[in-house]
Amino acid sequence: MHDTHLLQLIIDDFVPAQQLLELLQAESVALHGRDMPLLENILAQKQALIILLDQHGRKRSEILASLNLPASHDGLEQLAAQSTLGDQLRSQSNVLNDLLAQCQATNARNGQSILMQQAATANQLRILNGGEIPTLYDASGSTARMVKHRPLSQA
Repeated sequence: MHDTHLLQLIIDDFVPAQQLLELLQAESVALHGRDMPLLENILAQKQALIILLDQHGRKRSEILASLNLPASHDGLEQLAAQSTLGDQLRSQSNVLNDLLAQCQATNARNGQSILMQQAATANQLRILNGGEIPTLYDASGSTARMVKHRPLSQA
């Protein structure tokens, strides 16, 4: 009975995990286009899906814990070894884990994109505010300071 419920919880997470992956991919496009209204909409949808996936994950952990099994992949493997649904538990769990791994990888790429955009914006602001002049690479590949610019004379 527990194995059937656990299997159903895993299968129930396919749709929200796929939706999360699609949102993360849309977020990547929106980040590159700096589409703030779309990013805000995506963020709200992402949060709802993450909460749902987290709730289901907790339920799966509770089922394993109620059987005195570790709330981990090892616990699932132990249950699968004792269940007639063992092969299905393993295969469906692998499908869900693959989907979630794709979500994590896409989210990490989006995070890197955000960091790069923040650094570029900070650099642009520094230049606009008359701060430090950016460095360039010289022929040997090391950084070299640009020649300091003289202040523009007031005409």
